[in-house]
Amino acid sequence: MTRTLLAIPNVSEGRDPATLEAIGRAFDARLLDVHADPDHHRSVFTLAGEPGQLGRAVLNGAAEVIDRIDVERHEGIHPRVGAIDVAPIVYLDPRDRGAACAEALVLGDLLGEQLELPVFLYGALAAGRTRAELRRGGPAALRRRIQAGELRPDFGPRRLHSSAGAVLVAARPPLIAFNVELAPPATLEDARGIAARIREGGSEELPSVRAIGLWLAARGVAQVSTNVEDHRAVPLARVVEAIARHATPLRAELVGLAPRAAFDGFPADLPVANRRTVEETLGAP
Repeated sequence: MTRTLLAIPNVSEGRDPATLEAIGRAFDARLLDVHADPDHHRSVFTLAGEPGQLGRAVLNGAAEVIDRIDVERHEGIHPRVGAIDVAPIVYLDPRDRGAACAEALVLGDLLGEQLELPVFLYGALAAGRTRAELRRGGPAALRRRIQAGELRPDFGPRRLHSSAGAVLVAARPPLIAFNVELAPPATLEDARGIAARIREGGSEELPSVRAIGLWLAARGVAQVSTNVEDHRAVPLARVVEAIARHATPLRAELVGLAPRAAFDGFPADLPVANRRTVEETLGAP
C-alpha cells in the first residue's frame, strides 16, 4: 500500500497572486491547498507525496521562493525568519512517523547543500525545540545568535542567506492553524490578552495550543491566531469556547487542511472560512 506524507511549506508572501502561482507550480508534488493571507503576508502550501519524493519536490519550490522573495524587505504581521519560513513533513498515520522523520532530514540536507539555506530543526527532531524559540526577535536576532555561537544550523551554512534568511524543518503529526476574528469593539490589546490566557502556559491553559493576538488592517478587526498541535486533546470547539469567555467570536478561518475529527462538536453558528479536511481532499473514507 502506498504511503502518503504531507509537506506544509509556509512562504513569506501573501499578496502577489502571480508569485504564488509560480511557486505553486514549482512545488513538484500533488498540491492539495494554498492559503494566502495579505495581513499575515504569508501563504501556506499543502503538498502530498510518497516518502523518498516529497523532499525533492519541496526543494524545487524553495528554489523558486529564493528567486522571488527577499525576506529582508518583507512586511507582515506573522513572525518569520525566512522566505520559506517553515517546511514541516507531516505524517497522517503514526506508523509513518519514521518515514516522515527520514524525509525531513533529507529535506534539511537538500535545502542546506543545494540552496545554501541555514536549516534549523525543531520539534521531535530537535529535542522539542520550538519555532517560537528560533523566531524570537526575527531574522536580525537569529543572525546575532548564530554569530555569537548560541545557535548553529543543523544543515547548511553558518550564516543567514542574504535574501532568504533561514528555514525551519520538522517531522510532526497534523497541526491545525486556526484563527478567530473578534467582533467589534474588540481591540488588538483584547486579542493579545485572550491569546496569553488560553495558550499553553497561560492562566486558562489549553494544552498544545500556541496563540498570539493580531490586528487585521484589511478587515479592521482583532484576531486570535492559534496553532493547535493536538486536536484530539483540544478540538477546535474548545478553542472557540475559551475565546468566547472573553469576547464574541465573529468569524473563524482554517489555514490549510485539518483532520475531520478536529471539528467534532464545533458550533454550527460560527462561520469558518476555508473549511476543508484532509480526508475529503485526499479522497479518504
